[in-house]
Amino acid sequence: MKFVSYAYQNTDRLGLWIHEHVYDVHTSGVKLGFNLPDNMKAFLTHQLDYIADVKKLSAEITTSPKDFSFVDGPKLLAPVPHPTSVRDGYAFRQHVQTMRKNRGAEMAPEFDQFPIFYFSNHNAVFGQGDVYLEIDHFKKMDFELEVSVVIGKEGINIPVEKADEHIFGYMIWNDLSARLLQTEEMTLSLGPAKGKDFANTFGPYLVTKDELDDRRVPTSQGDRYDLQMIARHNGNKVSEGNMKTMDWTFAQIIERASYGATLYPGDVIGSGTVGTGCYAEINSTNAKQAKESGESFEPTWLAPNDTIELEIERLGTLTNKLVLRNPDYSILAKKKNV
Repeated sequence: MKFVSYAYQNTDRLGLWIHEHVYDVHTSGVKLGFNLPDNMKAFLTHQLDYIADVKKLSAEITTSPKDFSFVDGPKLLAPVPHPTSVRDGYAFRQHVQTMRKNRGAEMAPEFDQFPIFYFSNHNAVFGQGDVYLEIDHFKKMDFELEVSVVIGKEGINIPVEKADEHIFGYMIWNDLSARLLQTEEMTLSLGPAKGKDFANTFGPYLVTKDELDDRRVPTSQGDRYDLQMIARHNGNKVSEGNMKTMDWTFAQIIERASYGATLYPGDVIGSGTVGTGCYAEINSTNAKQAKESGESFEPTWLAPNDTIELEIERLGTLTNKLVLRNPDYSILAKKKNV
């Protein structure tokens, strides 16, 4: 199944994406005598109680769509518009190793010892469409091509062998990153801070695991999926990778994240950037090659009114236009000179 959230009278409503239309879960369920929740948060919190009826509803709409009314012209939000938390991993070795190599650093041995993550802002969430950013964000504004999971089952100290059972579904994540802010703040070794505190875009759908079964690559350490990943900037393809190249599985990340900490339905966990999946990596590779050949190089970043599309097989295409909110207010201008 493909779940969506859409805007309705200043609230978010839960929908099913079927035959290129959105069907409201609660309203459609009433036709079958079901009392289903009307928003994603309520659904995920008790999805084990609701999932059987939702599957029946999805099957009925799929086979008899004319018996149900679809939502006319819905504005899609992030599928999970109010995550209970957001963590982002560091699972693709190609990305990590390339970034370090391009700046003359050895690969960190710790990468192969345990999966790491950081917490992002679970209130700075966008779906399809316009994303509003500040002037300082556009000083080296970057995309990050990632996939994320949504937790559907509560747990603590979850062993890797059981971790995939806690995943409800998958969705695309564009981890928008302000590289100038990020690089300045990370010199203090406290994390990306304001460099990643402003916009996480998710969508367009939350896709359940059963939709991906034929692309599943099972391992003793959890499932991987053979799904192509593509990024386009103003219609031009700039990145391509595959989800199966994750060196740490989501099961392994969940095992570590849940150690001594409860994971809840509605928690979002990201993969980190796929290899070549951001301009920070692409620019550093191109700059290194230009230097070696004695050529000049001009880095590419995202600018106001640019469009960025992230596409992952079976998960859809997440499209965002970057909009400058306020050209006159700069936090960088308040930096002290010492």
